[in-house]
Amino acid sequence: MKNNPTFSRVLIKFSGEALLGHRQYGTDPEILDFIAGEIKEVAGLGVEIGIIVGGGNIFRGSVAEKAGMDRVMGDYAGMLAGVINGLMLESELNRKGVAVRLMSSIQMPQIAEAYIYKRALRHFAKKRVIIFAGGTGNPYFTHDSAASLKAAELKCDLLIKAARVDGIYNKDPEKHTDAVKFDTVTYQEALEKRLQVMDSTAFAMCMDAAIPIVVYNLYNKGDFKRIVMGEKIGTRVGF
Repeated sequence: MKNNPTFSRVLIKFSGEALLGHRQYGTDPEILDFIAGEIKEVAGLGVEIGIIVGGGNIFRGSVAEKAGMDRVMGDYAGMLAGVINGLMLESELNRKGVAVRLMSSIQMPQIAEAYIYKRALRHFAKKRVIIFAGGTGNPYFTHDSAASLKAAELKCDLLIKAARVDGIYNKDPEKHTDAVKFDTVTYQEALEKRLQVMDSTAFAMCMDAAIPIVVYNLYNKGDFKRIVMGEKIGTRVGF
């Protein structure tokens, strides 16, 4: 049985909606506890873990824009919602005894370290889990784009998208019972088919940096570990 992880440095992106659980708004404490447990197990293998959490469970800029809110202000509000989720996850990881740091692309020194590339590398060298909050720090970029940017910048071996479904489908499986799942997809196919699990900017950035992507079901216990150990879980995007 294989004991060593296939990937030594990974970035995992959790959607804000995944934190809802059975709620309509906010964060389900049981889901937060579950996520922290999954992260702790993988961190215990010596894997360097970067995390980005979206803010869709608290605020969605696209919805606010339709209601008349300025797009730029809406995007900043969405980034701040992601910071709130990052704080909550940091607290839960601390409670479980995991060495963790919260870094933000938006300056807020009272609650998070400013994101600095070399400092992040030092945290990884000390095997600290890093939560990257505040998106890219710029409007018009999603948390998916922030995840691909950090994965490329920090030379991660793998970008993982933890979703509410178990991979990439040709259409939304939560709305269509005849949706077909892909086991593997090329970057080009993901862009041409405009697969909605991640935005096109994120796919394109990972393609340029040759970073494989795995999309899996967040709620499947142990799958995060299985992925970093090299098992075929969910849908893999690559060349």
